[in-house]
Amino acid sequence: MPVPTLSIGLAGLGRMGKRHAEHFLHKIPRSTLVAISTPDADERAWAQERYGPYDIAIYAEYEDMLRHPGLQAVVIASATVVHAEQVAKAIEREGGGVHVLCEKPLSLSVEVPHLKIMCGFSRRFDASYRDAHAKMSAGLIGRAAVFRSQTCDKRDTSGAFVKYAEHSGGIFVDCAVHDVDLALWFFGADGSCHAEREGSYNTATAGDGGGGREREGERERERERGREGREGREKWKDADNAVGIVEFWDHRIAYFYASRMMAAGQEDTTEIIGTHGKLTVNANPASNLVSIHEGAASSSPMSAIAGGGGGGGGGMSSAVRGGGIRREVPSDYFQRFEGAFLQEGKEWVEACLDDKEVPVNLEGAVEAVRVAGALQEALRTGEKVRFGRDGKRVGGGEGEGEGRKEVARL
Repeated sequence: MPVPTLSIGLAGLGRMGKRHAEHFLHKIPRSTLVAISTPDADERAWAQERYGPYDIAIYAEYEDMLRHPGLQAVVIASATVVHAEQVAKAIEREGGGVHVLCEKPLSLSVEVPHLKIMCGFSRRFDASYRDAHAKMSAGLIGRAAVFRSQTCDKRDTSGAFVKYAEHSGGIFVDCAVHDVDLALWFFGADGSCHAEREGSYNTATAGDGGGGREREGERERERERGREGREGREKWKDADNAVGIVEFWDHRIAYFYASRMMAAGQEDTTEIIGTHGKLTVNANPASNLVSIHEGAASSSPMSAIAGGGGGGGGGMSSAVRGGGIRREVPSDYFQRFEGAFLQEGKEWVEACLDDKEVPVNLEGAVEAVRVAGALQEALRTGEKVRFGRDGKRVGGGEGEGEGRKEVARL
């Protein structure tokens, strides 16, 4: 008897969409990728070449993909601004709705008894975070009182983050929302709090002290990219470094740091501090268990003046890198959490086929976006965002008045 599989359509072929396509096609059991939709003609051409041999239908319109024969579920990895709309269309599809796995953020909370709707907060599926949560739940560190977490991406000089800022919702909604979701998960908190922030609009240049004239051209290009980045972030009132603090009404505190300028690689770490101890996750980031043992080595020639003013002094003919032991870190978010993405897809497919509960509560996922939205508002305005114990907003806020949309219920 053949094993039943879930027929899946994928919306979006950006950075996450391509990864989901590979996962559901090759790596996640009991799933069959049958259709892909993207409005981008270049992405469709790429998909036709790559997935044509697998008989996967390629659509320009999401609505047409929803009508694909036998479609049972959709994975939404399209632009942030259409997430809620595409989820709604999937569950309201003529002839019957389909199951949904939607990339974060998702601002729509719905409950359809016969459908499995899940928001993809991948860290909840990471083995280390699950182990830490289990240990905390068992009382190992007493009562968790402080949660400190960061999402720090490797610096990208291509300008992609700046272009994405127009649609991303901002650094708290795009990056720190993962840490916010973890805080709500570890604290078991859907209750009230107030949020404040500190954010910076600066960007680092890549000058590393090496050099001489042969590097001056590259330095100038870096400075130009830095100027363009600042202008783009200021236009969209975003930052490439931001710190947010959330104080809950039961006096627990969550501290979030988001950055897009890590030099070495991806650095996503978390600390949970309790009354009897603390837990850390990925405190010393590493790609794997390989350690590199090196002796001292000389790098490119450089000129250096030793001693104080004047022209005398003396100098060095080369820069010397000291020996030691080091480990490499993940180059990006996906490398750090690939296993979590696979586990997320596997458990969602099982929920759809075996009628299990989805492992991420949709209301909690929406709450994470509300908190992140409040932090982003504080970043833009420089003002604290406060909520009463009843969850209602205290004082004014952005967009207040006719048509005002609540950004958070903390």
